[in-house]
Order: sequence, then structure tokens, then C-alpha cells
Amino acid sequence: MSIRVAVCYGAPEDPDAFDRHYADVHVPLARAVPGLVDFTWGTLDSLDDAPPPYYAIASLFFADEASLKAGLASTEMKAAGKDLRNFATGGAVMFTQTERSVLQP
Repeated sequence: MSIRVAVCYGAPEDPDAFDRHYADVHVPLARAVPGLVDFTWGTLDSLDDAPPPYYAIASLFFADEASLKAGLASTEMKAAGKDLRNFATGGAVMFTQTERSVLQP
């Protein structure tokens, strides 16, 4: 079991600029957050003709609540949070989720 911080990004004004900034600037900032055990992100495609509700989703995984709290309070997380205004023109929704694998013991 782990705890995930999900960041759901709305459609940006300029998707190419979003992707470049995210890969070149934001990923290095977020990777530096202490306590991370995994970090993934990707853009979304719909399974039908409807547009997906978000442009991209990032998942930051922490081993436990203590690691999550320390990571969220860190200067590195503050820097990553401050960077949102530089590229997330479509806004961002954030939440935590306790992850439980149904395939792994």
C-alpha cells in the first residue's frame, strides 16, 4: 500500500508549451521532492468520442503518510507548486489516494 498525490491538469492554452515546460522544468522540480518512491505522468486519450476530462495526470507516490506529510511540507514541493502558474493554464485539481494493489500481494 502507498499514498498517491494525483495532479489532474486541465486543457492548456498551448499543449506543446505545456509539454515542453513540464518535461524540462517541472519534472526535475517534482523529482526532487523528498520521500517520493515513484513519479509518473502522461496525457490522456478518451475511450470514446468525448474529450477526456483532463489533459494530463501526474502521480506522485509516497510509501506512507509520514513520507507524504514530509514531502508536502518540503521546500522542493513548494517550488514545484509555485511552478504551476508557469504552465498549468488550464488549471489543476489535486488529491491524495491510498493505493491498494489487487494484483500484487
